[in-house]
Amino acid sequence: MEILLVEDSEDDIVLEQEALAEAKLVNVMSVVRDGEEAMAFLRRQGKYHSAQMPGLILLDINMPKKNGFEVLKELKADPALMHIPVVMLTTSDNEADIVKSYAKGACSYITKPMDFDKFRDVIKQFALYWALIARIPAQAR
Repeated sequence: MEILLVEDSEDDIVLEQEALAEAKLVNVMSVVRDGEEAMAFLRRQGKYHSAQMPGLILLDINMPKKNGFEVLKELKADPALMHIPVVMLTTSDNEADIVKSYAKGACSYITKPMDFDKFRDVIKQFALYWALIARIPAQAR
């Protein structure tokens, strides 16, 4: 599985990478730290000209330059990118954010637990679900 993690928190990046590595279900994980960088990666612009297209995007909401909602809207409006599943992975448990995420095309919404061990467990369970149960379009693999 190839994942693009769009996350600005270094602590969360490390934790998510460790949890996904422990689950042994990720082949390639790329990390970008803001929404503008995410779009450059996905469009293979600049330093990302040879980037691999991910089969899944884990997208935070609150980021600098371009927030997760703006990235999601742009992704789902682009015919070349709209097929990539996007999971919102954020600290927000605000109902309005959940509704807005699904309305803009997210396929799932996960609230990051504040507890380190719970967070790791959530990421591992998600990785297992995504790799073994969920079906995704062939184009996104």
